[in-house]
Amino acid sequence: MARKDALLRLHERLVSKRDTLRKKLTGDAQFDVQNYNTGGDVGDAANSGSQNELNTQLKALESRELVQIERAIELIRDGRYGRCEVCSASIPITRLKALPYTPLCVDCQREQEEMGTDSFDSDVDWSSAYEHEGRMSERELTLGDIDID
Repeated sequence: MARKDALLRLHERLVSKRDTLRKKLTGDAQFDVQNYNTGGDVGDAANSGSQNELNTQLKALESRELVQIERAIELIRDGRYGRCEVCSASIPITRLKALPYTPLCVDCQREQEEMGTDSFDSDVDWSSAYEHEGRMSERELTLGDIDID
């Protein structure tokens, strides 16, 4: 019965976090539309572009978290929440309290990380974040910097 009570509290936490993220993402979208025209000089435009790229990456992470939370809520409704999706072992409540939308037990998560396969990281475009960081550096890349075999 204690596990069931803990799962109920986790469900409430997930619903609260889901609602908060939905409001935040909706509010951010409305703010972006209102502040689209920045004006100003080249420095202001560069700063604005940099800030927009950072905000886009943060929204992508928040959107991903929202999808994971909604999936966890669906698993609760289906009665499958708290079970590892790889090995079907029961995920300890302490892990669920720390990361309530995790679909994997610690061992399976560790194994995926060691193999370099994270099924929940596939939709994030880290290369664009890396390219953005490269554009913001003081030194531009030249052909001499690239090693071609």
